[in-house]
Amino acid sequence: MVNRLFALILILVFSGVSLASESSVLAFRAQKSLTKGKFAKGYGQLERALLASRKEADLAAEGRVLNSMAKIRIMSLDLDFADSLLSVIRQEAMDENTKLMFNINKISLANAREKFSDGEKICRSLGDSDIKKCDEALKASFYSSCAIAYAANKREDDAKQALKMTAKNSDDDAGFYAYTAANVSRLLGNSDAESFYKAAEEKSIKGNYPYMTATILWERSLLKSTPQKEKDDLRLRCRNAFELMGLPNNAKRCGK
Repeated sequence: MVNRLFALILILVFSGVSLASESSVLAFRAQKSLTKGKFAKGYGQLERALLASRKEADLAAEGRVLNSMAKIRIMSLDLDFADSLLSVIRQEAMDENTKLMFNINKISLANAREKFSDGEKICRSLGDSDIKKCDEALKASFYSSCAIAYAANKREDDAKQALKMTAKNSDDDAGFYAYTAANVSRLLGNSDAESFYKAAEEKSIKGNYPYMTATILWERSLLKSTPQKEKDDLRLRCRNAFELMGLPNNAKRCGK
C-alpha cells in the first residue's frame, strides 16, 4: 500500500476498491492527484467517479466516492458541504470498511467543528466487533480521530489508549503516529508536542505530502511554547502552501 500512514487522510477512503470499473479507475486517479496536493484536479475526478458509479448503478461504489468527496470537503474546511455529502450515502449498501470510513468522516467533521463531544460519542458507540475485520489503515485513522476527540475533552486515559491503538495499527516509520501524538499532546497541554510535530513534519516533507506539511505548520503555530516571531513565520508558510494548493479556507485560517 502506498505509504499509507501519511497519505492516510487522503487515500484511505479508497481501500478495498476494485480497479475494474470506470468509477474505481477515476477514484484511483483522484487519489494520486490528492496525494500530490492537486485538490481541484482530484475533486473533479471524484465528481466524474460519482457520475460513473451512478451510471453503473453501484450503490457501494457511490458510497465510497461520496465518502471520498466528504473527506476532501472536511480537509478544505467546507464543513457544511461535507455534511450534506455524508447525509446522502446509502448506509445499507456499505460494507464494513465503508461503514468505518463513514464514521471516521463523522468524527473528523465533529472535530473540525470543535464539537468534540459529538466525536467522542461516535467513538464510544463503536465496539471491537464493528472494526475488527476492517483494514489496518482505517483502524489507525479511526483511533487517531478518537484520540483527538478524547484529548480535546481532557479524557487523558482514553486518549492515551486510542493513541496506543493508533500505533498498533500504524507502520512504525511512517509518521502518522507522530502526528497523532503531537495533536494529543497539544490538546492536553503537554510539553512534548513540538518534538512530535517536528518528527511528523520531517516525514511529511520526505514523503511529499504538502497538505499534511501545511497542516503541521498551522498546528505548530498554536503551541503556547512557540515564540511569536516563529508563529508568524509558520503561519506565513502555511498560508502560502494552502494558497498554492487552491484551498482558500485553509489559507485564510493560517492568516489569522
